[in-house]
Amino acid sequence: MGVQTQVLVSAKWLANMVKSNLVGPRLRILDTSWYLPLMKRDGKKEFAQSHIPGASFFDIDECTDRTSQFDHTLPTQQFFADYVGNLGIGNDTHVIVYDASDFGAFSCTRVWWMFRLFGHPQVSVLNGGFRNWVKQGHPVTGTHSRPEPAHFTSTLNRSWVKSFEDIRDNIATQEFQVVDVRPYGRFSGKEPEPREGVQPGHIPGSKCMPFFKFLGDDGMMLSTEELHKFFKKSQVDLKKPICGTCGSGVTACHMVLAAHLCGSPGVPVYVGSWYEWFTKAPSEHVISKVKSKL
Repeated sequence: MGVQTQVLVSAKWLANMVKSNLVGPRLRILDTSWYLPLMKRDGKKEFAQSHIPGASFFDIDECTDRTSQFDHTLPTQQFFADYVGNLGIGNDTHVIVYDASDFGAFSCTRVWWMFRLFGHPQVSVLNGGFRNWVKQGHPVTGTHSRPEPAHFTSTLNRSWVKSFEDIRDNIATQEFQVVDVRPYGRFSGKEPEPREGVQPGHIPGSKCMPFFKFLGDDGMMLSTEELHKFFKKSQVDLKKPICGTCGSGVTACHMVLAAHLCGSPGVPVYVGSWYEWFTKAPSEHVISKVKSKL
């Protein structure tokens, strides 16, 4: 792959790798499919029935801090290292992530971000996901053999993570722009949140850039030119500090990926996101009405 790992890879490129029997210690494919309960889909069960040949399943509900009351709190460096090592991934492995969502990408950007966060830049997103892999007629299988474990060393880049306190303090200091990628209805307080006991709304001063708008109707990531236009239209300045947020720190990574493609790598994520914010923030900092649509 050379020094610079491609952020996006095509189904055609990956199909050639699979066909050439190159999936192994130097190239691993991960199905990262995860869905909200209201989507009524089970990523793990679907993986057992159909996935890209040679792929393993990465469970974002398992690769997390299980002691936290919030969904998808980051695991420790060691937990992440052990988890991906057991998937046959070493520090010289090129990792390809995808999911089987109807969007073309849903949870895979979170795993792309996690690898980079834990010091592994050799990670790419399958552009268009499993949806386009199938559409283009590439092979699928229900067979899975566990890869030989590998040794993985991780180093957490803490500057890429924002805490509740960081977001709270930023309301006054305005040191960085907060971009919320949940659908506008949830951001504006007009549509319900998928988690029980959590009301919709948004963090004061945040901007809304719904995650699915980073993708075209075909499930492919928008071109960099279109992404730049989307940031500009949303009044988000890529030259200034940004932080991504969503429901529980998963789809926020769509915006991080888009910013990376636009030449602004390393955008942090507020991992606790709206779930934590709604639970901890004072009521005056839970904005549930928007004056005018963005």
